[in-house]
Amino acid sequence: MRIAQIAPLDEAVPPALYGGTERVVSYLTEALIDLGHDVTLFASGDSRTRAHLEVAWPQSLRSDPSVCDPLAPHLVMLEQVRRKAPDFDILHFHLSYLPFPVFSQPGTPFLTTLHGRLDLPELRPVFDVFSEAPVVSISESQRAPLPSANWLDTIPHGVPASLLTPLPHVQPTYLAFLGRISPEKRADLAIEIAGRAGMLLKIAAKVDKADEAYFRSVIEPLLAQPHVDFLGEINEAEKPAFLSGARALLFPIDWPEPFGLAMIEAMACGTPVIAFNRGSTAEVVEHGVTGYIVGDVTEAVRAVAQLDGLSRSRVRDQFENRFTSRTMALRYLDVYTGLTVARHPPLLRAVAGVGHDGVLEP
Repeated sequence: MRIAQIAPLDEAVPPALYGGTERVVSYLTEALIDLGHDVTLFASGDSRTRAHLEVAWPQSLRSDPSVCDPLAPHLVMLEQVRRKAPDFDILHFHLSYLPFPVFSQPGTPFLTTLHGRLDLPELRPVFDVFSEAPVVSISESQRAPLPSANWLDTIPHGVPASLLTPLPHVQPTYLAFLGRISPEKRADLAIEIAGRAGMLLKIAAKVDKADEAYFRSVIEPLLAQPHVDFLGEINEAEKPAFLSGARALLFPIDWPEPFGLAMIEAMACGTPVIAFNRGSTAEVVEHGVTGYIVGDVTEAVRAVAQLDGLSRSRVRDQFENRFTSRTMALRYLDVYTGLTVARHPPLLRAVAGVGHDGVLEP
């Protein structure tokens, strides 16, 4: 199958440091290639991939200070995709609703994976107008605010099985916070939980420009506490040691998290997750198996005391069963095939060219 993956331009694919959507696009792209498919990636020029790379902007927007309007490069990329659309069997966008006006017209089948929150009131009119636009959610909770959208499936994120693995020689001794410093991620609550549990907290997190004032006023004063170690951003190569050394990942979010990639990154390393019951967390973490779903700080502190009741090897097993990039890619191939069938029913096998296991047939 000839597949186009269209990524946001904010970060390279994959990002050098923090970046959720672009990282998932990278994992999906490489897994589809492993399954034998012909994949083209539309992304920034500093991206790294085994796919055919169509450079939509010379470098990621985060690393290009000359760009003041990030929408402009994305519109250029959409036109680039439109002109090349006949070369593909399926177009897979990761740009929220931006493709809807152009690609809802007859042509190459397309779908959009929605990676962000959908509870904003201004989104409902968009999905009412483009009610036929085919979309995929990354959790059931994410899609709840837009029940009438044209949902094709819910497909959880996946990470390559060999990318993040447990380091058995590392003794877990601290609690971890991984991701981004922002009001909704509540690093302040992670600091409080660790303090009340009497444990060291290591924070590996990015501070976006938009969140610098929040970081300076709310989080930075808390970092002077003796049980807090702020590491800043870490890269992919540093994550196995960071997560394997953690007794648990703290995920005390205060917003409707659409998925939460950090949770399955921790599980890949055999590290349990203690997550507040918001958004997708109860769909990702199996309470009492891969971690604990809690309601507040007090329950989280109690959960820390119960971590010895969890098997780290079982946490890793559950990751392998549910959240690998191969599993994600196979789920998407089912969606691609369904869209292709709807557009060209007699050509299913010739166009899709996939077997029941998702591997390209000769």
